[in-house]
Amino acid sequence: MTSTILVTGGTGTLGGHVVPLLRAAGHEVRVLSRRDHAPEPGVEYVTGDLLRDEGVRAAVAGAGTILHLAGGQKGDDAATHHLVRAASAAGVGHLVYISVVGADRVPLAWLRMKLAAERAVADSGIPWTILRAAQFHDLTLKMVRQMSRLPFVPAPGGLRLQPVDSREVAARLAELTLDTPSGPVPDLTGPKLYDLPALVPPYLDLTGKRRRPALPIRIPGRAGRAYRAGANLTLEGAETGKRTWEEFLTEQHRTRTA
Repeated sequence: MTSTILVTGGTGTLGGHVVPLLRAAGHEVRVLSRRDHAPEPGVEYVTGDLLRDEGVRAAVAGAGTILHLAGGQKGDDAATHHLVRAASAAGVGHLVYISVVGADRVPLAWLRMKLAAERAVADSGIPWTILRAAQFHDLTLKMVRQMSRLPFVPAPGGLRLQPVDSREVAARLAELTLDTPSGPVPDLTGPKLYDLPALVPPYLDLTGKRRRPALPIRIPGRAGRAYRAGANLTLEGAETGKRTWEEFLTEQHRTRTA
């Protein structure tokens, strides 16, 4: 009999892709969520709040593996500490965590928080695996939609992205979750490197909106220097997905207009 896999953040974008993959592999999945959900075949939903440390011990009880996807703009480090403490007490055998490329190199508060969460996992005493991924296409699309509403396209000098498809990240996470603990694994990025303004024209063309002129801007301070130096990128040694930004946009457009 396979052991239960607990997935935090299992109702989000990434969780929506990875939970079916774990089920298809024959595993019972338990999803920790802040809201109630109706049960599904092979998927048990439990209610709890990692940040408030509510319902966490009950959620981890009996789980052999935890895939920790839950995250936000603040509090990830504290939430992860709560999860680690409960998982350690429950004797969990494998803890898998999704983090962000550049967490140890870009001096932004939310990335320092992700790095602190990584350290909580690595120092937990639980066998662990950590995957850092680049920005998802889905999040890039939200950003581009906001930019397309402006009369110009902000063009921060030197800011480049390697957007990756969330389904490919989910597939890699499913592999890692079902494998033995691997510690830090190679980063996962998209197949192409883009200057930020180059992400906007394909979206405008698909949606029939007129192109906007670029407005050069400069990101100030240490964060700006880090981005200009490519600290948010992994140019060597990364695993790369196959689905490009343009392919993702085309697929999204077809879905919306079907």
